[in-house]
Amino acid sequence: MTRGAIGSTMLDQCVKGMPGGVSPFRLDDIGRHGWNVLREDLPLPLAVLKESALTHNGQWMRAFLKQSGAVIAPHGKTTMSPQLFDRQMADGAWAITVATPHQLQVAREFGFQRVVLANQLIGRQAIRYVVDELRRDPAFDFYCLIDSEANAAELARHADAARLERPLQLLIEGGFLGGRAGCRTVNEALAVARAIRASGPRLALRGVECFEGLSRGAGPEESERQVVAFLDFVVEIAVGCEREGLFSPGQIILSAGGSKYYDIVVERFGRAQIGPDVLIVTRSGCYLTHDSALYRRAFERLITRSPRLADLGVGLTPALEVLAYVQSRPEPTKVLLTLGQRDVSSDELPVALAWLRPGNATPLPISGGHQVTRLNDQHCHMTVPSDSPLAVGDLVSFGISHPCLTFDKWQVICVVDDDYNVVSAIRTFF
Repeated sequence: MTRGAIGSTMLDQCVKGMPGGVSPFRLDDIGRHGWNVLREDLPLPLAVLKESALTHNGQWMRAFLKQSGAVIAPHGKTTMSPQLFDRQMADGAWAITVATPHQLQVAREFGFQRVVLANQLIGRQAIRYVVDELRRDPAFDFYCLIDSEANAAELARHADAARLERPLQLLIEGGFLGGRAGCRTVNEALAVARAIRASGPRLALRGVECFEGLSRGAGPEESERQVVAFLDFVVEIAVGCEREGLFSPGQIILSAGGSKYYDIVVERFGRAQIGPDVLIVTRSGCYLTHDSALYRRAFERLITRSPRLADLGVGLTPALEVLAYVQSRPEPTKVLLTLGQRDVSSDELPVALAWLRPGNATPLPISGGHQVTRLNDQHCHMTVPSDSPLAVGDLVSFGISHPCLTFDKWQVICVVDDDYNVVSAIRTFF
């Protein structure tokens, strides 16, 4: 399937978010219906993306990267939408990042040529697929992570058996005690690097990377100190590899994922003394849509510790909302709404943003006394003040936390303008 073919996807009443009785139509034609979410032209719950926020966030990240001298390979797992990948590439992304063989297959199906698998390449089918793609398409520029000599030996065996004519490009992953994958010491990392070098021309060590987002201190300052120390450890691995001549020719890549500390990433990696040609790659996936909780707080902290970024203008803006109806007010201080864990991420509860009574034109802000307390599969429990104006049938818009876990609940998400007119739609491939 080509990227353009996504627009030919047929939508009908069986697609979540589409109105009952609608005749089948092409995804590309959704804007021609003249639908408006606040006018109740679509059933709720409904996830929407605000076009203006997507555009703004892309421009902000482009300005950040220009200021920092880094590049971005945004993590595609966040949205799994080739249409949004396209937007990110048009904004200057260096590559698309994925986490699993399935996500890699989607990226390749839609023709993305430079892909970072931010994971170890493990298992016969996954390795076979990558090797076959490298043989089939000379323009396919692929990178994956490695943290063990055993994995190096397995990759080399498959590459030898396939007589692969160009190497698998590898990034050593640094890790920390109690964290996820990754070498825990410089000596472990150097042993892996030497094994890669000893494997001959089938493998190429191109850089060092990590995921810093799991660092947890007693408070934000301690978490940031842990991140700095971890990134310096990754640089130490790279320095050791460079000193022993273990990197393959070309740019040395220093990369880190995560959407909370990318300012620290570019600053610490920018200090690295490992040669004249270093490429710093951040892999933030959530910047494009941002959110109203986890990453909103993280961005506020980012601006606090890196005040120069205030010069870039208004910061990241939430683009993703989910709207629902008030379906019951069984108690004076409790309402139930028509969204649940099947519709929205639940690792942090949604945040009520605004409400609208059908027939009115403009949503009104909702007070802080309206707090989501629990989600069931299809119900949202919200505590409200006894004098809350909310009544059965009112619309409420919610900001979400951790966009990855909202995107994966929708095959199609409507894109709206600031008046909630549906202007387009994106499709996801989870």
